[in-house]
Amino acid sequence: MWSVTWSLWLPLVFGSVFGQRQRWPPFLCGGNATGSSGLIGSQGYPGVYPANTKCVWRITVPQGKVVSLTFRSLDLESDGLCRYDYVDVYDGFVNSQRLGRFCGTAQPGALISSHNRMQVVMVSDANTAGSGFLAGYAAVRPNARGERYCGGLLDKPSGAFTTPNWPERDYPPGVTCSWHIIAPEHQIIELKFEKFDVERDNYCRYDHMAVYNGAEMSDTSRIGKFCGDSPPAPIFSDGNHLFVQFVSDLSLTADGFICHYTFKPKNSTVPDSPVPVNAAVPTTPGPVALAYSEALCKQKCKRSGTVESHYCSSNFVSSRRQTFAEESRHCSWRRGLS
Repeated sequence: MWSVTWSLWLPLVFGSVFGQRQRWPPFLCGGNATGSSGLIGSQGYPGVYPANTKCVWRITVPQGKVVSLTFRSLDLESDGLCRYDYVDVYDGFVNSQRLGRFCGTAQPGALISSHNRMQVVMVSDANTAGSGFLAGYAAVRPNARGERYCGGLLDKPSGAFTTPNWPERDYPPGVTCSWHIIAPEHQIIELKFEKFDVERDNYCRYDHMAVYNGAEMSDTSRIGKFCGDSPPAPIFSDGNHLFVQFVSDLSLTADGFICHYTFKPKNSTVPDSPVPVNAAVPTTPGPVALAYSEALCKQKCKRSGTVESHYCSSNFVSSRRQTFAEESRHCSWRRGLS
C-alpha cells in the first residue's frame, strides 16, 4: 500500500530552471494511489521496464470528484493493436469499462473517469523495449473542461465530435468514448454524421456507436446502435439531453466518424427516424429479424430499375415476391453482399 503526492514530487520530476538533475520516486509494480493528485510509473521508471509482468495501480480520489490521468511519458513496444506491451486504463476497479489501451510513444490526451476511481494495468511480454510510462493523476470536478483523449460535455449551440485519431488514421483498439450533449430547456439536439466507418458486424457487437435519449445509457432510452460504413440518418433527441458512446474492441479498426450536432427549438419539425428504437442496424446483413414498417420500406427502397438495383441506403433490399412483373414489393435484409 502506498500513495504519492503530486505537489511533493512535481519539482523532483520536472527539475528546475537551473537544470537540476531529475530524481524519481521508487516506482514499483502497481499499488494503491490516493489523494487529490499524484504520480504513477512503470516499474523501475525511467529504466527499461521488466519483461513478463502485469502491474495494477488503483487510483482513488475524494468523493464527489473524478480522476483525470495524463501521461507525461510513454515508451512501450509499438504495435498497431497493442498486443504485446501495453497500458490499459479502466473507468473504475472491478468489471469496469476500458477507457483505452496504449503502447508505442504517442501520448493520448487526458483520460477522465466517471466516478472517483480509476485502474491502470501495464502488461509486458518476454521482449521489452523502452522506459515504460510516467503519468500524473488529479481529482477534478465532473465535466471539467480541458483537453481530453475523447468524449466529454458538449453544451455550445453547435459543434462536432470525432473518434480518436480522426482524420489522420484509424481509431485505436480498446477504447471507449462518451459524449454528453446538453441543450438549453425547450430545445432538442440534432446529430448529422458527415463520415462514418466503423467495423462491420451483423449485430454491431464489436465496434459500434450508440445514441441514447437523456444523460445516461439504458435499453429503454437507446435511439439506435450503429456500425459499418453507411452514415446514420439525422438523429433527433426527445428532450435537451443526448448521450453518445463509441466503443472499439481489440481487433479490427477503421476510419471512424465525424458528427455535427446542432440545437433546435423543441417545436421544430422532426422527420420520422428510419432507425427502429432499441435495434442495432447492421451494415453487413445476416440472419437478423428486425421489425420494419411499410412506411419505412417506401422511404428507404427504390421503386424502379432492375432487381439488382433495388438496394437501399439503410441496408434494405426491395425485391419481388414471385416475378419481376408483380407489383408488390417487400423489404428484406440484403444477404451476402458487401
